[in-house]
Amino acid sequence: MSIELNQQLQPTLQTKVTPKQIAANYILQMSSVELQEAVSQELDENPALEMLELPTCPICGSPVTGNYCTECMPRKAAGDGLSGMVDDLPADVQQPLRDEADDLDPIARAEAEFTLDEHLFWNLHALLPTDLHPIAEYAIGALDESGFLTAGDDEIRAATGTSQEQVEQVLSTMRGLEPIGIGSRSIVESLLAQIEWLRETGEMEVPAGAESVVRDHLTRLGERKFREVASAVGTSVDQVLAIWEFVKTNLNPYPASAFTAAVTGNGSRTILRPDVIIRELDGELVVEVVESRRFNLRIAPIYSSLSSQLRSGETSENDKQHVREYVGRAKFFIDNINRRRATMQKIAECLCDRQHDYLLHGVQHLVPLTRAEVGELIGMHESTVSRATADKFVMIPSGEVVPFSHFFTASLGVKDQIRKMVEAEDPGRPYSDQEIAELLLGDGVAIARRTVAKYRDELQILPARLRHR
Repeated sequence: MSIELNQQLQPTLQTKVTPKQIAANYILQMSSVELQEAVSQELDENPALEMLELPTCPICGSPVTGNYCTECMPRKAAGDGLSGMVDDLPADVQQPLRDEADDLDPIARAEAEFTLDEHLFWNLHALLPTDLHPIAEYAIGALDESGFLTAGDDEIRAATGTSQEQVEQVLSTMRGLEPIGIGSRSIVESLLAQIEWLRETGEMEVPAGAESVVRDHLTRLGERKFREVASAVGTSVDQVLAIWEFVKTNLNPYPASAFTAAVTGNGSRTILRPDVIIRELDGELVVEVVESRRFNLRIAPIYSSLSSQLRSGETSENDKQHVREYVGRAKFFIDNINRRRATMQKIAECLCDRQHDYLLHGVQHLVPLTRAEVGELIGMHESTVSRATADKFVMIPSGEVVPFSHFFTASLGVKDQIRKMVEAEDPGRPYSDQEIAELLLGDGVAIARRTVAKYRDELQILPARLRHR
């Protein structure tokens, strides 16, 4: 027996992910906020990278030459002037569009920023003596996102080294500020504060027994167990219904959201910064990736000049290495940003084609579509489409800002139908899930009862037995 050793060359194919692809995918999946942070970090770390500072709209990124954006902020009727055109937008959006002279005016600056913390800070500092300001600042810092105070009186007193009377004075002053209920420690306490304020001011009539029902029976009131509540407080069902309608219409359980509603003029609307804008121009849908306006990146001129002189003998090796490293890194970063824009552009244009009727006529015209289908149409992998659309938003022709996921959620139309059915139902005879399924079938939509129940839960609509009055 003999053993022979020989060598052969055999071609093989092997898939490898390059560092450049990894970096490109990482940037692609970033949200607009994360991308802005990444750009800021790169600008801080890389002297060869530069961003052109141009006045742009903070929402759509359009160039702003005056005090308003002609692209996304509606004009008033001719002759109204500029006043009020941006009144329905939050102050953090309004601020960049104000006169630079306003920055010198502390009152204008306070109005421009107008966060809840600053609103409380300015008012409490104006209403309280100086020695109580540390207590006020601690209490403001102890508010949670709903406007509820998370720290007890003893904790505030110990942290600030003050007396119980001083803490009570500060908290009493805070609770006298709008939004009424700020500084409460529970939903019940917040609602009771609002009821008390409405009674004292006489701004509107408060139904008799509202305090008792809210204080002791709020959970059952929310579950619409009106007969049980009426029996417990010794009143009529009609009176409990009046209290329920009053609470639902005039009170806000979360003080911070009441403040947001006052600032925006609409508590249900949140101003989001879109990543992509889809407009209707002359009957055609036009796509624009907003980042092309927000981030105008380039190689710093001085580094461009140094890069062209690298072959000259006057440049030392250390300087050459420094220029090559940072210029190469800047080009790499800019290239990845451009790849991100191009990918999002292709995906958005495909969505415009497939969801054309939805964009022009509303959610009822949304057609079933998957990310895999979009990837196949544009020659990209499904995972790339997922990365490019995750945590990103689109401004559609109606002016509404929606997440990319809406384009892939065909059930939105069905949910909208269910919501409208429930809103139009007889309060004394609400539809069961089976009845809703049968009504949908009559409209040509065949879904099971359990699917109706699932969609109803996602819409935060109570079951029929809890909707019964």
